[in-house]
Amino acid sequence: MDTINTDLFISMPEITMLSMAMFILIIDLFLNKNNRMIIYGLAQMTLFAAAYLVLSLNAFAIDVAYNGMFISDPISDVLKLATLIGASIMLVYTRHYMQLRQMFSGEYYALFLFAIVGMMVMISGYNLITIYVGLELLSLCVYALVALDRDNARATEAAMKYFVLGALASGMLLYGMSMIYGVTGSLDIGTIAERLKDAFEQNPDFIHNPVLILGLVFIVSGLAFKFGAVPFHMWVPDVYQGSPTAITMLIGSIPKFAGFAMALRLLVFGLAYLVGDWQDMLLVMAVMSIAIGNITAIAQTNLKRMLAYSTISHIGFLLLGLMSGSLNGFASSMFYVSAYVLMSLAGFGMILLLSRKGHEAEQLDDLKGLNKRSPWTAFLMLITMFSMAGVPPTVGFYAKFTVLQAALHVGFIWVVVFAVLMAAIGAFYYLRVIKLMYFDEPVDTALIDAPLDMKMILSLNALALLVVGLMPQGLLELCGVAIATSLPHLL
Repeated sequence: MDTINTDLFISMPEITMLSMAMFILIIDLFLNKNNRMIIYGLAQMTLFAAAYLVLSLNAFAIDVAYNGMFISDPISDVLKLATLIGASIMLVYTRHYMQLRQMFSGEYYALFLFAIVGMMVMISGYNLITIYVGLELLSLCVYALVALDRDNARATEAAMKYFVLGALASGMLLYGMSMIYGVTGSLDIGTIAERLKDAFEQNPDFIHNPVLILGLVFIVSGLAFKFGAVPFHMWVPDVYQGSPTAITMLIGSIPKFAGFAMALRLLVFGLAYLVGDWQDMLLVMAVMSIAIGNITAIAQTNLKRMLAYSTISHIGFLLLGLMSGSLNGFASSMFYVSAYVLMSLAGFGMILLLSRKGHEAEQLDDLKGLNKRSPWTAFLMLITMFSMAGVPPTVGFYAKFTVLQAALHVGFIWVVVFAVLMAAIGAFYYLRVIKLMYFDEPVDTALIDAPLDMKMILSLNALALLVVGLMPQGLLELCGVAIATSLPHLL
């Protein structure tokens, strides 16, 4: 009984989220369209309650539950908290947009909360099956959300592409996991690491076991798809452009926390003895992602599509930190993914702010002359674009600097030089947005009509890119402590 109580205690944030998601589905049956704000309030309360539970229940302690299948450690606490805060901000940004498009419904909020549960399970998964279940819960909810606007043929097409390619990637990941299980005889990440260590000490050539390497290849391929890294990036631009902007924001932001945690659990916690092999794979994907993402983005005229290729290049920088295989590199990657999510929320929030009923502000031309229409909005967009480009003193600059420094410390000098050159090329399409806002005549002269809370949160979000860039030490230390505490065997 004590074990059951402990398990429930450790997983209480997930249980709370799951219960409230089901409650929202039921209560929605009894509400008419005029009372749907109750559901929005319940969803926000759920996120705040889960965040409180994450902070108060054994915060920054290391505990395992469900026979080692679920772990609560500093990494999971920080990433879950960041996920819940990001989700709360996202609900503020998307409320007005969903109301105008008749998508403000109980199923949207229920699917949204189920997706957050999937992310949290992925973050705390300490068993191959747990991680896979969390990933599928997240993926299936997102597939449904992409197709939520049933009258939009483009959204339906995006959902089908995402579903087919996502199912393929999930199959590859599951196949890789089965191979790792076949070699080690365990699904538990900690046990896998121990058995690989024992096998390596008895026979150093065991690490070159072809089944083990093939399993690793499939796992890295599945991870790369979920991140949107080259060469598994083909779904990103189409899904970003075809989805309703509110759903694009969900796909392009907070799931990156769960993807980072999954990569950390599988590669660093479980397959640390194969570091030489997965380091090479991540290196190739990082270089290709940075190059193709930045170069292809230059040719885009659709803002969402441009941000999709921008995401691919940012994932390349994130992989540079993971590739370094050091505590400093992992902490830098964690800092980078936090900075990226903050930038992504601000960027897509700006598109939502400028959109109105019957008009999606997703073309670059929609930003022309924005400074004459709304100087403050143009200034916030300027900070966001500067941060994405990595211009000091924004957080984007410091994030790029830390991952490049981590890669440099382990000897990847040519990779760092190449990444800096690509970042300079990529600055062009971000600066083009600023040029359109400040130097072109406006094409769209409509007034910006958005709720006050959205304007305030969006302003704070964009200004945070500047403030955290000026004072990054607190967040960087938090990431460093979380990584160092959770990975004592690497010290």
